[in-house]
Amino acid sequence: MKVFTTADELGEAVGVELGHSDWLEITQDRVQQFADATGDQQWIHVDVERAATGPFGGTIAHGYLTASLIPVLTQQIYRIEARMGVNYGLNKLRFPAPVRVGSRLRASSRLKEVTPVGDAVQVVTETTISVEGSDKPSVVAEHVGRYYL
Repeated sequence: MKVFTTADELGEAVGVELGHSDWLEITQDRVQQFADATGDQQWIHVDVERAATGPFGGTIAHGYLTASLIPVLTQQIYRIEARMGVNYGLNKLRFPAPVRVGSRLRASSRLKEVTPVGDAVQVVTETTISVEGSDKPSVVAEHVGRYYL
């Protein structure tokens, strides 16, 4: 895991592939918990019997569930030591391929931009979440964080 402690270290890593997370299995229980929390109970996510005959051959994770795993996956790749860090948002978020329940995911990240903003540094990171055995990623996200070093 790469650990950054200064804005200069972050700046030197722009364009650098930071590595991969461990694999994480997507379970039906996790999908159901996300559906319950968000109210998105669409059958392709929660109805195992119906989804088995649907377009994906089984239930799939919500795209936003997969995207919400970015923090847990990227904390295995890099860490920015700061007094405080806040999620500032997304510049881009795409879901190129579905994630079937039972699949395993992992993330890879690359620093795209580091910009001083007042007493913080704004960091833009591109993270790709891949599904084991798939040619297409499930998520490509350009996320923005502000870190008060």
